Amino acid sequence: MTDDRINLIEADITTLAVDAIVNAANPSLLGGGGVDGAIHRTAGPELLAACRTIGGCPTGEARITKGYRLPARFVIHTVGPIWHGGTRGEPELLAACYRNCFILAHTHHLNTLAFPAISTGVYGYPKDQAAVIAIQETRVALEKNQALRKVLMVCFNQETRLAYEAALGSSTS
Repeated sequence: MTDDRINLIEADITTLAVDAIVNAANPSLLGGGGVDGAIHRTAGPELLAACRTIGGCPTGEARITKGYRLPARFVIHTVGPIWHGGTRGEPELLAACYRNCFILAHTHHLNTLAFPAISTGVYGYPKDQAAVIAIQETRVALEKNQALRKVLMVCFNQETRLAYEAALGSSTS
């Protein structure tokens, strides 16, 4: 499989006009720091009100809301694992985040998605390992869902981008 449907970009995820952006959320879904806080601030108070009705989200799962004041039509909220050295099921939980986001994208007929580097900020997941999981799960999803036209991997900085470039170059389909 070619990677023409996977794009790496350095950008502010809250500015992207895609069908859905993925929020690396905390289990409460009520906002926080990093990308989660930025998404909540940009989307406006309607997003917080919608998230309050959901009742949270366990690690590895995903929930969807409207995008409200964001250019994206939807926000898919997923809760990545906190890194504890890889011995507490972190790789499986991170892979589940991506799989569950792609399931929601398919269910809601979404064609374009933008992902942050889930769990690599304050949750401490090593960027290189997280990138490999992200690229593997994205390739599987793209093979299954031909309607999914574009997946953007939104890298917050050059270090993250380099990890994703390495994962794209080293993984095979």
